[in-house]
Amino acid sequence: MFKKIGRRCLAALLALSLCLGPVVQANAARTNSSATAKTTAAKKTGKKRKTKKKLTPEQQREKELKKVYKMKIQSNQIKGWPKGPGTYGESGIVMDAGTGAILYAKNIDTHEYPASITKVLTALVALENGKMDDPVIFTKDCVSFIQPGDSSIGLKKGNKITLEQALYATLLASANEAAYAVGANVGKNAGHDYNWFVQQMNVRCKELGGNNSHFANTNGLHDPNHYTCARDMALIGRELFKHPEFFKIVQTLNYTIPKSKTVEKHEFYQKHKMLWPGGSYYYKYVVGGKTGFTSDALATLITMAKKGDTKLVCVVMRTHGRNIFPDTRHLFDYAFKNFKKTPVSGNETSKDVGEILADENSGYVMLPKGVKFSDLKMKMEVDKSMPSEATLTYTYRGNLVGSARAKLSQSYLDAHKAKVEPKSSVKNQSKVTKPGKTEKMIKNKVKKILPEKIWKQLAAKYQQYGRTKSYELAGLVAVLIVLILLFIARLIKMRRFKKKRKRKR
Repeated sequence: MFKKIGRRCLAALLALSLCLGPVVQANAARTNSSATAKTTAAKKTGKKRKTKKKLTPEQQREKELKKVYKMKIQSNQIKGWPKGPGTYGESGIVMDAGTGAILYAKNIDTHEYPASITKVLTALVALENGKMDDPVIFTKDCVSFIQPGDSSIGLKKGNKITLEQALYATLLASANEAAYAVGANVGKNAGHDYNWFVQQMNVRCKELGGNNSHFANTNGLHDPNHYTCARDMALIGRELFKHPEFFKIVQTLNYTIPKSKTVEKHEFYQKHKMLWPGGSYYYKYVVGGKTGFTSDALATLITMAKKGDTKLVCVVMRTHGRNIFPDTRHLFDYAFKNFKKTPVSGNETSKDVGEILADENSGYVMLPKGVKFSDLKMKMEVDKSMPSEATLTYTYRGNLVGSARAKLSQSYLDAHKAKVEPKSSVKNQSKVTKPGKTEKMIKNKVKKILPEKIWKQLAAKYQQYGRTKSYELAGLVAVLIVLILLFIARLIKMRRFKKKRKRKR
């Protein structure tokens, strides 16, 4: 029986294969013919299938550079604002040192690792909390962290130099051990320690308006919790313009710490190439700055420049390739060419504004090329402590371009007094001196209940204080009257209750 079933199954399979054979062959023929047709067409047109070529390291770097260069520049999105150049740095800013106006902005609030440009903040806190002749002693902690390849001038445990010498080593040679020693010794001399100094760096940054930074050390060696942004670094650079001793240091090209009983002779030089006359990167308007580099941060640079009476700060961060100095040059050229320092005095036409009180950091605007002073929007904020003066803030399409301190015009002051002081004083006096119907009714009721002597005393007090400008005293008298009425009402209620109880008995 099973043999018969097996034979029948084999027969069925053979029949099925015979039926499907021609169909399979036909499909195969169609597939082959279509493939042949495609090959023939490709040969005719000369087109070959494209295969992705693997980029060489140089080609890959070039691709990355182009991508960074074409990144969005936020200041270029402002209508009517001069178009700024691309940079090979992922973040970049140019800020006017006087007003804080931002002339160029590319990812200025993005967190970046600062590397050794951290040291300008170290210098700022040291200058504000120490003296140049303060001793700086190198302990084990100041030198033990230095690794081969780290920026150092070879200062050792037990070395003793001055704060001034330590700042030269920090800012010119970018010596990491010197930066650590500055923080440790300034902190110690202030009655604290190194950690206190680092904390002051964060405090100072916030006081200057920096809200996107956290500093974990004084030298900028990589730490995931040590970051900042282009805007915050520009604010720090802006503040350093108040310290001429900083610029004396950073404009020095060569420096020597002489040999002494506690230290060997150390010679070093300026690393900021835009300060070297005759060099390919020299820029005559640069007055100072600081370089930085780590494999995590890439190249970073903060630079200060002065042309005439215009002072600028430029910060470029996370720069790819050897483009840090050319990028900075292009940004300074852009800013000096496209923005004009324009005084507010002689241009402000508001009738509310009198004399402009100009100084080095205010009293002017950085007017973009092609923009008129009349195109700016002015906001006036009257000084509460000195109502005759005000701060004028100027913006162009929401972007700060300058500010000025000004005396208010006499016409504004007269109008201001007429609108506020006389009306309010007369109105308030009438409220106190003219009692209403309710007040008269309360007086009459109290007069009936209170003894004559007490009423006369209250009336005298009311006449003494009620007709003055002291609303507090008038209010106290009113409260006293209400309390007396409540007390009297309570007494009346108690008497009625006692009478009812007597009747029930």
